[in-house]
Amino acid sequence: MEVHVNAAMSVDGKLAPRTRDQVAISGAADFERVDRLRASTDAVLVGIGTVLADDPRLGVGDAAGQPARVVIDTRARTPPDATVLDGTAPTYVVTGSVAPEDRVSALEAAGARVVTAGTDRVDLSAAFSSLETEGIDRVLVEGGGEIVYSLFAADLVETLTVYVGSIVIGGRDAPTLADGEGFLEPDAFPTLSLVSVERIDDGVLLSYEVP
Repeated sequence: MEVHVNAAMSVDGKLAPRTRDQVAISGAADFERVDRLRASTDAVLVGIGTVLADDPRLGVGDAAGQPARVVIDTRARTPPDATVLDGTAPTYVVTGSVAPEDRVSALEAAGARVVTAGTDRVDLSAAFSSLETEGIDRVLVEGGGEIVYSLFAADLVETLTVYVGSIVIGGRDAPTLADGEGFLEPDAFPTLSLVSVERIDDGVLLSYEVP
């Protein structure tokens, strides 16, 4: 499985204010770049927090061929009327075995393809193995911070692109690129290899490979 994490953040590393309201960090040129990324991948993946906060579509303009959508959602909290379940592309909701059966049934009735991986926390490695059997070999991860941290902790990330916009958001409780428990020891910090730096709009795109 090829896993590419893509995010946009402020110069102080925030994805959004502490209220988690969506804020424009990128400009038109970066939005076009993200559309091209989505079009080149098999599926776009987000966590349940992103779905609940932003109700994203995760699609590519009005193109006929859309990438699949994947939601990591341990307890099946994805609303059956969420935009990711609009039927324009296959949507996989990955849950743990703790997900209530009534919620799972409601999601399946709304068209979701429910994948169970793990118990009280989604096992991302197992989830990706299941997705590969569905023909998904390339995944673009668009957040949020909990998912990104978990992917790095599981050593599953191959590529990272970060657009840094020219704004400061601030706030000790504002979401960052990688939230979760965090890495405590320097030996555990994931190391990155900088591939390129490119100016886009009024910001900078940093591209990394993860050895």
